[in-house]
Amino acid sequence: MFVRAYLRASTSQQDATRARGALDAFAAERGLRIAARYVEHESGARLDRPELFRLIDDCDPGDILLVEQVDRLSRLTSPDWIKLRNEIDAKQIRIVALDLPTSWNLAAPSDEFTARMFSAVNSMMLDVLAAVARKDYEDRRRRQSEGMARAKETGVYTGRPENKARNAAIAAMLGDGRSWRQIISATGCSRTLLAKISRQMRGIRTNPGEAP
Repeated sequence: MFVRAYLRASTSQQDATRARGALDAFAAERGLRIAARYVEHESGARLDRPELFRLIDDCDPGDILLVEQVDRLSRLTSPDWIKLRNEIDAKQIRIVALDLPTSWNLAAPSDEFTARMFSAVNSMMLDVLAAVARKDYEDRRRRQSEGMARAKETGVYTGRPENKARNAAIAAMLGDGRSWRQIISATGCSRTLLAKISRQMRGIRTNPGEAP
């Protein structure tokens, strides 16, 4: 049996390894050793997460997928959660989450009857917490949207300020003939922003007197 830790953050600006200490301590208290750690920067609302599926592929039957919280594993819609559960169940992977005490028993040796009982209870609780995580995700997005709408109505919200220095550097690199891959690697910008600046530059060249 191998323990594989999954650590996720939604963006590259967040520290996905923040929970490593808690996961290491949990494993050590039970005499377990974490065989591998899989670090991901993707939203839990996305099913397409390369590191998570690499973890699943690496697992043998009976291995443990260890997470800090169920929402690190899933903020998925119900259909996507079912797809993920099917993948995990097909490999006979045991999910152990620090915020789900009923799952802790899956990390300890037990007889077949006890193991099946704990597995059944844990499966139900996983589904409940996954549904709660999804609702929390949707509620937060709704509140953010409502807050932005109110701010726009009152003139408070002006959008994210433009990073003029970065955008000027991107424009200069485009003007020098650098490839998009080189620019993205150097500046960390998105392809969407790069396309926008490229369009602005073409407009400037076509209409020199027009403001970008």
